Amino acid sequence: MFQQLAAASRPVLDFPYIRRTRRNHGLEHGTISLLNARRYTLSGRSDDHGFIVLGEVPTDSVEWAAREALRRMQNGEHHLAVHPNCGTNLVTTALLTSLIGAIGFAGTARRDTFNRLPLVMVGMMAAYLYSQPLGMALQKHFTTEGDPGDLEIVSISRSVMRLPFGEPITLHRVATRAG
Repeated sequence: MFQQLAAASRPVLDFPYIRRTRRNHGLEHGTISLLNARRYTLSGRSDDHGFIVLGEVPTDSVEWAAREALRRMQNGEHHLAVHPNCGTNLVTTALLTSLIGAIGFAGTARRDTFNRLPLVMVGMMAAYLYSQPLGMALQKHFTTEGDPGDLEIVSISRSVMRLPFGEPITLHRVATRAG
């Protein structure tokens, strides 16, 4: 089903801005996957000009992981573009469980809400379990691109962002371009 929907959406998905963002999102996931394997806990955010890796990690490790992920993805390891902790999975879970809650409690009087609670809870658990493979499929076909094409890494820079409360956050900006 997703393959057919993605094929029908191809003109939109191949729009240059969207394609670059999807490719960078895939490369971000590949980079973070390789760094996760080295026990770094990180998150990221992508756009059409590259991506940001948030978390305490040496710059040379980010550079190695980004270049290695790009090399591996260019050599066919397109699965690196899909990551279980992607925001796509979180949004999918939130949407499905919220819909089940809204539908499950729709039209009920306040006093009848308690009686529906067990059924709504079971529905939300099923939605949670289904949302994981659904989110992964959405990533694979829509929000990431496993084939980086002519994407190349231009630069990697490190900065520290100071927040009003809490510890400073280390950011690495991986700038890319399509040839």
